[in-house]
Amino acid sequence: MINKKNINQILLLLNINTIKRYELLSSSFDINCLKIELENADKLIVKYYNNKKQGFNAIESELKNLIFLKNINLNFFPEIKLENKDYLILEYINNDNKKPIFTKKDLLTPIIEIHSIKHNQFGFDFNTQIGGLEKINTYKKNWVEFFRDQRLYYIFNLINKKNLIDLSFANKIEILLNKIDLMIPSNPQPCLLHGDLWEGNILFNNGKFSSFIDPGSFFGHNELEVAYLRWFNPSFIDADFLDKYRNFIEIHKDYLKYEPIYQLYYSLLNVYLWDKSYIKDSKNLLKKIKL
Repeated sequence: MINKKNINQILLLLNINTIKRYELLSSSFDINCLKIELENADKLIVKYYNNKKQGFNAIESELKNLIFLKNINLNFFPEIKLENKDYLILEYINNDNKKPIFTKKDLLTPIIEIHSIKHNQFGFDFNTQIGGLEKINTYKKNWVEFFRDQRLYYIFNLINKKNLIDLSFANKIEILLNKIDLMIPSNPQPCLLHGDLWEGNILFNNGKFSSFIDPGSFFGHNELEVAYLRWFNPSFIDADFLDKYRNFIEIHKDYLKYEPIYQLYYSLLNVYLWDKSYIKDSKNLLKKIKL
C-alpha cells in the first residue's frame, strides 16, 4: 500500500518537492519496494514497512549489511543513497528482466569474490534477514552446530508452531536433526555468503550480470549457497559451473550426497514465508536424504 504519508516522508528525506512518477515493484512481508523517478530523471529504489515495525527491523538490517559489503569493496550491490533505518533508499540498477544469455564467468566471478572472503567462525556481527525474516547469526566455531541450531531447527520450529506440517514429516525432520552431525561437514572454511542468492536476487541487463540485491549475509559453508542456486535454477549452476568453481574454492567430493539437506532448509523457509505448496518439494528433498 502506498499512501500520502509515505510519499511525503520520502520527499522530506530526499529534500525535494516532487516525484515525477513511482511504481510499486513488490509488497511482501509488510515491506513495500518502490521504484521512483525524480524530476531530473534519476531513478531510485525505496524500501519501507507498511506499518511501524516492532522488534527486528529487516530494513535496518539490510542497511547495515550493505554498509558492511561496501566497506570491504564488494561493489556489485546497489549503492546506498540515504541511510535511514525506516526508509532504505538505494540506487536503481537497470535490468531488463529477460532470460539472461550469459557466460558462466559473468556469474562465477562475483560469486567467487564473495566466497573468497574468509572468517574463523560461522555467523555474523549482527542478525540479517531473508524475506524479512530474522536470521540468527550468533558466532559458532562448528558448522554443524551453527547450521543445525540457527538454520534448520530454527525454521523447523517456526513451521511447527504454525502447524504447517504433519506429524510424520515433523518426525523425519527431527531424525535428520539428530543425525546431521554425521551427514554434513563439521569444519569447512567459513566463507562470506550473500545469504539469499537465488535467481530473483540476481539482476541482468542486456544479457549480462548487473548486480546482486537483497543480501542477508553471514559467514557460512559456501556449499549452502551453491545448493540454493542449484535448487532454484539448476541451469545456472550445472556440472560445468561446479568444475570451474572448484578451481577457486573447494567443493567436497561428497557434496551431492548431502546437497538435499541444504536445499531442504531453503524449501522449509519457503513453506514458512510463502505458502504450504512448498511442502511437497520439502518432502521430495527429504526422500533423497538417507536417514
